[in-house]
Amino acid sequence: MKVKYIFMNQIYEDNNFRTYTGLRLNVLSLGCVLLILFFISTSVYAIRLIATMAGNGFADTLKSDWPQIFLAVILESILFWLGIIAVYVTSVQLGIKLRIIGIICGWIPVINIIVLLVIIKVSVSEAVFEKHKYKINKKRAGDKVCETKYPILMVHGVFFRDFKYLNYWGRIPDELIKNGATVYYGQHQSAASVENSAHELADRINEIVSTTGCEKVNVIAHSKGGLDIKTAIAKLGIADKVASVVTVNTPHKGCEFAEYLLNKAPESLRQKVASAYNNTLKKLGDPDPDFIAAVTDLTASGCKTIWDETSDFDYKEHGIYTRSIGSCMKRARSGAFPLNMSYHLVKMFDGRNDGLVGEASFKWGEDYLFLENKKLRGISHGDMIDLNRENIPGFDVREFYVQLVSDLKARGI
Repeated sequence: MKVKYIFMNQIYEDNNFRTYTGLRLNVLSLGCVLLILFFISTSVYAIRLIATMAGNGFADTLKSDWPQIFLAVILESILFWLGIIAVYVTSVQLGIKLRIIGIICGWIPVINIIVLLVIIKVSVSEAVFEKHKYKINKKRAGDKVCETKYPILMVHGVFFRDFKYLNYWGRIPDELIKNGATVYYGQHQSAASVENSAHELADRINEIVSTTGCEKVNVIAHSKGGLDIKTAIAKLGIADKVASVVTVNTPHKGCEFAEYLLNKAPESLRQKVASAYNNTLKKLGDPDPDFIAAVTDLTASGCKTIWDETSDFDYKEHGIYTRSIGSCMKRARSGAFPLNMSYHLVKMFDGRNDGLVGEASFKWGEDYLFLENKKLRGISHGDMIDLNRENIPGFDVREFYVQLVSDLKARGI
């Protein structure tokens, strides 16, 4: 009940809560209020009705109080349906699973009450959290803490693309833009060798610089994207157009488990999987996807070759600031599929990991930061790009990137 009390006070402390956020959160907040009122009023009326029936008998109570009971059912139904529809339509944190559970269990006595309380808790927590974020952004809006000298280029990892309506980086880019950042995307293929991806990124950086006149870009690259941009800078002559490189959960030393699986899998199986992936990726927009080449470059031996080919490049000499970031899960169920399946396998080969990459593989560049969530949840490979748009206890991924880019601004780049 404490979170509900805090929520009720927070939404009314500004006289009119409808003015503090966008439409989605306004509707979500209203839905939370309606469900809380429904739960409280229904509970109070049910207790009162049971007490009346205990004194007057079931039949006599129905006979004398049926108009009142009928009216209460109608009013409570209106409260519930308006609240649940508002929450179902607007909540991000409920997810598909909890929505389905709510529909299935809604007609099962006692269980439906438990599920309703869970839905209220999740929705209220989301509304409170998002209002808090709104206040922070509003307070520092004039500071434009993410307005770096050079724009941000966000580089995706393997098997994903930069779709217009399904952002690889989740809610992160919007948060950066709210705080003054200018953001571009790599727009390279989802599955290709590091060499080919590097050429695509070099072309993309040249395009951005030539069309905008920005001179340089600050690169934030996730997973394989970190290998791609390293290769582009070290081998393709774009160093003078890059101000900084931050790699996020990049397997600089490779993945031992990936090498094991690739070597142990029969050739027929490898080709079958590769063909399925390549055909799917072509339909999604990749002109020439190469599953095997992409996976091979992520193995320990593949990354060693990349490391040897790029390690002699002097980033400081070219005025490029470099930084790497890594994280780890604390248990398998902390990650969504397929990371929950791969976590233990990766642990066997690479030790502590984020579901795909081992801790020892993350470190690179001038500065290194390893994130360990104090909560049991941990931080997975997907969490670092806000893949599931989840508000993770103990780790605000959007604020993390705001502070990351703020640091670049403080460095004058």
